[in-house]
Amino acid sequence: MNVKSPLYRRGALLVAASACLAVSVGCAMQEAASTSPLLQAGAAYVALGSSYAAGAGIGPLQPGSPPRCQRTTNNYASLLARRFELALTDASCGGAMTAHLLGPWNELPAQLESVTAAARVVTVTVGGNDLDYMGALFGGSCRAGVVSRPGPCPPVVQPSAAQYQKLESALNAIAREISRRAPQARVVFVQYVAVVPDNLCAATQITPEDAANGRAIGRQLALVTARVATANGALVLPADELSRDHSPCAPEPWSRGLYGGYDMQQGAPWHPAPAGHAAIAAELARLLQR
Repeated sequence: MNVKSPLYRRGALLVAASACLAVSVGCAMQEAASTSPLLQAGAAYVALGSSYAAGAGIGPLQPGSPPRCQRTTNNYASLLARRFELALTDASCGGAMTAHLLGPWNELPAQLESVTAAARVVTVTVGGNDLDYMGALFGGSCRAGVVSRPGPCPPVVQPSAAQYQKLESALNAIAREISRRAPQARVVFVQYVAVVPDNLCAATQITPEDAANGRAIGRQLALVTARVATANGALVLPADELSRDHSPCAPEPWSRGLYGGYDMQQGAPWHPAPAGHAAIAAELARLLQR
């Protein structure tokens, strides 16, 4: 999909903001009038996915949510819902695979059970766990001497072509089921934030070989997700591309890497940081108002 450059968007927003400051009441009326029906107060919004959607470790857990899901109040779905007063149903869960959207996961129902005909927006961030993406990154940090474990480091994870094909089939099934359950909903596949920069630093302690492998998994996951979205008439939020200059090594990081002495209070390593979720929420708002 064609996305205007961030610089263009920022410039346009600054111009709009300056005009709004001149007449605050008129600005408020203009903002209300320009809000998409998808984002009207009370509109039903369903969020699905893995820990990259749940916001693992970046804030308080959502009241009443399963603790093991690490579903926080600062994830991108919660931020978007609060901004527009949407009726959010957040079914995302750390560790979830595509199978857990399509079917139950022990005591948890299928995430897709949360999608009803009332839904107007459905976001999906899933697929990394099907490929053991996090396993590849944590294994690389282990081989770099950062992660201590009683036994040897896990083997290098390199997903096979069959795994990518299986993932694509599952994502297609998810997209079709969302359309069946909520024919009026706008579906957005939110790509995984890029967490492994081209040039490693102290904040991303992983072997160069494992870093290259992690980048390759991330790229292929994004390609598969984009194909599925296009085939099913869904939107894509290219968080992978938007976050390229905001790696854990950047002055304004959108994600966390892993290094010796890492403080888990910062959030889950090799995952989006609060700034990453805030950026995704802002981009979602722009995308849904076009």
